[in-house]
Amino acid sequence: MARARKQAVNRPAAGNRPLSGKALVALSTVGPGLFLIGYNIGTGSITTMGMAGARYGMNLLWALVLSGIFTYVLMVAFGRLTLVTGRTALQSFKTGIPAVGRVLALYVLIALVLGELVALTGVMGIVAELIQEGIRLASPAGDAVIPTFWIVLTVASGIFLLLWFGHYRLFERVLTAFVILMVFCFVAVFFMVSPSYTEVLAGMVPAVPDTPGASRLVAAMAGTTCSAAVFIVRSTVVAEKGWTVADLGREKRDALVSATVMVFLSAMVMAVAAGTLFVRGMTMESTLEMIGLLEPIGGGLAAFLLIVGISGAGLSTVFPLVLIAPWLIADYAGWKRDLRSRSSRLLIGLGLLFSFGSVFLDQAPPVLMVIAMALQAAILPAVAIPAFYLLNRRQVMGEEHRATPGWNAGLIAVILFSLVTTWFAVTGLLG
Repeated sequence: MARARKQAVNRPAAGNRPLSGKALVALSTVGPGLFLIGYNIGTGSITTMGMAGARYGMNLLWALVLSGIFTYVLMVAFGRLTLVTGRTALQSFKTGIPAVGRVLALYVLIALVLGELVALTGVMGIVAELIQEGIRLASPAGDAVIPTFWIVLTVASGIFLLLWFGHYRLFERVLTAFVILMVFCFVAVFFMVSPSYTEVLAGMVPAVPDTPGASRLVAAMAGTTCSAAVFIVRSTVVAEKGWTVADLGREKRDALVSATVMVFLSAMVMAVAAGTLFVRGMTMESTLEMIGLLEPIGGGLAAFLLIVGISGAGLSTVFPLVLIAPWLIADYAGWKRDLRSRSSRLLIGLGLLFSFGSVFLDQAPPVLMVIAMALQAAILPAVAIPAFYLLNRRQVMGEEHRATPGWNAGLIAVILFSLVTTWFAVTGLLG
C-alpha cells in the first residue's frame, strides 16, 4: 500500500503531463484502430492525397470525408460482428451466408492477398527512394547515394527478424511510435511550408474534374481510405485483442478515433500540396517529386521532416501488409493465428520477397500504389454487401444485436458509395 501511495505521489497529474505524454495516453486508448491507422496511412495514401491536392486543390476533399465516414461505419460493423459472434469476417462469411459464403470468403481472401502483394512492392519501393534521398540530404556534401536494393534488403531483414521474434503487443508499440512520428512530421511540415489557407478553403467545392486520370484518382482516394482490407483485418485484430461483446462501446470509440485520425492526416497532406503546388500550377507524380518541389518552399528541414514522416508511414504499413496473408489464410482454414508457426513465417518471408519487386520492375512505385488502391475500391462491394446481410440476420446476431434502422441506412449508403467508387476504379483503370 505504501509503495502504491508513493507511486501515486510521484506520478504526474493528467493536467501536468507534457504534450508528448498526453499524445501517448491518447493513442494508448486506441486498440485495433491504432493497427489500422498504421496500415491505412502509408505511402499509398500520401501519394494519392498529394497528387489530388497538387492537381485539383481541395476539390476532391469530399471524396476523402465521405470515405472517412463510411470507413467508420464499416469498422464498427465488422468489429460488432466479431464481438457478438466471436468469429472473424472470413469465418462469418463461410458460416453465416448460405450457399455462396465459402466461395465469397475465398474470393475476398485471394483478392486481398494479391492486392496487398502489389501494394507491398510499391510501398517498399517508395520507402527505399525516400530513405535514399534522406541519406543524401543528411550527408555533409549532399552527394551520398546508397542503391535502393541494399536499403530494401536492410528494411526487409529488420522487419522479418522483428516478426520472427515479436508478438502483437510489440507490433502495437512499434506502430504507436510510427503514428506519433507521422503526426508530428506532417503537422510540422504543414506550418513550415505555410500553405495558402484562402486557396485551400476556396477549393473545397465538391467536383469530379473532367480530366484524364481523375476517375482513377477518386477511386484510389476511396480505396486508400475506405479499404476492403481494413475491414477484414479489423475483425481479425479485434479478435486478436481479446475483446468481447462487453466492449461494444469501446469498439465504437476506437473506430471513431481511428477514422478521424486517418481523415485528418490525409487532409493535412492534401492541404500541403493544394496550398503550395496547386496554387503555383505545379503537379506531382510521386512522393519523391513532392519533396523536391516543396524543398524550395519550406527549406531543407521541411523536406527532411516530410521524408521522415512518409517513411514512417510506409514502414507502419509494411507490418500489417505482411501479416494479412498469414492471418487471413489461418482464419479461412480455421487454424490458430500464430505468427511463430512455420506456415506463418513462410508466408511472411514470401511476402517480403515481393518488396524487392520495385528494384527490378520498370513501373514506378507510385503508379503501382495508385493501381493497388483503385483495386481495393473495386473489392469494397464484396465486403460491404455481406456485412449488411450478416448484421441483419437474426441467426447470426440474435435479436438484441441486429443492425438498427440508423445503422442500416449507413450500411446502404456505404454499399451505394462502394458501387460508385467501383465504377470509377473500372473506368479509370481501363481508360
